Amino acid sequence: MDALKAIFGRKSVRRFSDTPVEKEDLVTLVRAAMSAPSAMDTRPWAFVIVTDRDKLGDLAAGLPYAAMAAQAAAAVVVCGVLSRCRPESPADYWVQDCSAATENLLVAAEALGLGAVWTGVHPRLERVELVRRVLGLPDDVVPLNLIPLGYPGDDAAPKDKYDGTAVHWERWGG
Repeated sequence: MDALKAIFGRKSVRRFSDTPVEKEDLVTLVRAAMSAPSAMDTRPWAFVIVTDRDKLGDLAAGLPYAAMAAQAAAAVVVCGVLSRCRPESPADYWVQDCSAATENLLVAAEALGLGAVWTGVHPRLERVELVRRVLGLPDDVVPLNLIPLGYPGDDAAPKDKYDGTAVHWERWGG
């Protein structure tokens, strides 16, 4: 699929069919995520791919905006590994790096004909602790988000989000 078609076609999918997602496609998603830029090329990310129905159910039950994870074929938890951050790099750059990786994953899902939705975990401490507990994450690993995914169960349509009033040329208001 053409890159722009995937970007403009990407949408948040919250309903999924019962069709499982192939392991190869899940690996492709995280490979795409790992192709994102990162500050000082630290690549401070790690990914937990979840296909276990019980774990998906626990995550869905404990995260307030992730109920759809219970019906998803899989989910990917995008995590920041704090021990990979360089001392000279600002501490929170991992959030930007992992966000770039997440967007790559979402666009790749669209390109593969999958649906996905970004559900936030960090910086809500109660959400971070729930995901850590369910997935056995070590203390230096912070879950940024949970991405439920699968084949779309409905015909969610992309939105044209372009807003010309948010574009400024040469200076603010220009």
